Amino acid sequence: MSLQVRSESRDGAAVVSPTGEIDLSCSPELRVALQQALLTKPGALLVDLSGVPSIDSSGVATLIEAMRSTQAQSIPLVLCGLVPRVMAVLEIARLDSVFQIAPDVDEALKATGA
Repeated sequence: MSLQVRSESRDGAAVVSPTGEIDLSCSPELRVALQQALLTKPGALLVDLSGVPSIDSSGVATLIEAMRSTQAQSIPLVLCGLVPRVMAVLEIARLDSVFQIAPDVDEALKATGA
């Protein structure tokens, strides 16, 4: 299954919603979508991972790259909708305390004040 990435603006925040497994072959697609979302200078960048059943190290690296970009621009980044398998990957890498994580997009919007 190939990765589908949908982007939308919601309440001043950019919401990037990938659907499908994020691995080495498709993480570049996610990277481009995140970069394009940041070009709009959103009030926050929300990555809705509810449609992502699994993620590998290249996908995690893409999220870390996005975090660095948002920090450089002082834009909040929130990951939301993580399924247990994806959350486990972040916990193993001890990134669950590095990323801001919300249960869903609505909570992520509240967390950022967007």
